[in-house]
Amino acid sequence: MDNKEAILNVRDLEVTFDLGGKKKFTAVKNVNFDVYRGETFSLVGESGSGKTTIGRAIIRINPCSDGEIIFENNKISGKIDKETEKMVKRNIQMVFQDPAASLNERATIEYIIGEGLDNFHLYKDNAEREDKINKALEAVGLLPEHKSRYPHEFSGGQRQRVGIARAMIMEPKLLVADEPISALDVSIRAQVLNLIKKFQKERGLTVIFIAHDLSVVRFISDRIAVIHKGRIVELAETEELFRNSLHPYTKSLLSAVPVPDPKIEKNKKLITYNEEMHDYSVDKPSFHEIKPGHFIWANEKELAQYKKEIV
Repeated sequence: MDNKEAILNVRDLEVTFDLGGKKKFTAVKNVNFDVYRGETFSLVGESGSGKTTIGRAIIRINPCSDGEIIFENNKISGKIDKETEKMVKRNIQMVFQDPAASLNERATIEYIIGEGLDNFHLYKDNAEREDKINKALEAVGLLPEHKSRYPHEFSGGQRQRVGIARAMIMEPKLLVADEPISALDVSIRAQVLNLIKKFQKERGLTVIFIAHDLSVVRFISDRIAVIHKGRIVELAETEELFRNSLHPYTKSLLSAVPVPDPKIEKNKKLITYNEEMHDYSVDKPSFHEIKPGHFIWANEKELAQYKKEIV
């Protein structure tokens, strides 16, 4: 992207959960990345890799045990004042993975979508409030008459559209989309992706897209960070990552992407990632920029090997 301006900076992020007693689990460690204004930045990894934990840390659901998160030059991790808290809620919104669980089943669609407007008093009278809700519904392909219905009266795809309308009515600068299509039918997934792309184009929206499927993020992303066990192992622009992946875990994920040609798919060899191939007992790894914009987690020995592979 030209004229890159970072809207979000994540520095040495660590998220640890207390399991009771003296037991603790570190879900995310040593995570560093920037998100540029107007781009779609994707976090990709298998279930349990920590990608959702990072997204929830950004919107302050998960507290950080170390490191910091900076949004538009304001530190938003740890203890912050009420004004900064209000700014985060106003400008960073999230679309959750499960559209059924993320909507209040006892509330009408009008209440769900309009709750943010009410909390921040973003209208001058009831007529303007109603107009904003109607327009939000229409923007996601629903009808104003849907306002009086409840979430259980909608399909999964429609509920996810309600979730997107709830987020977008706040006119956020940053949208965290946590696997927004994984619970949807294949036929509905493209519609939801196109909807997010539409908002990005029309409103200059910045998107952090969380997913486990590289074939999906290739369509929507400008840059991709691959996560394994709470750590980013490779980060690059989308086509660079697909054309010139280096880390064995990234190669493993790419080998699992389906190929539409049945002959190629039948003869395709899956790459299995084995953590034991890394010996970090003496030569400790760190995050390296192996070429402009392409980062990799490696020790000095691995880095020398990757440099031989780089195109």
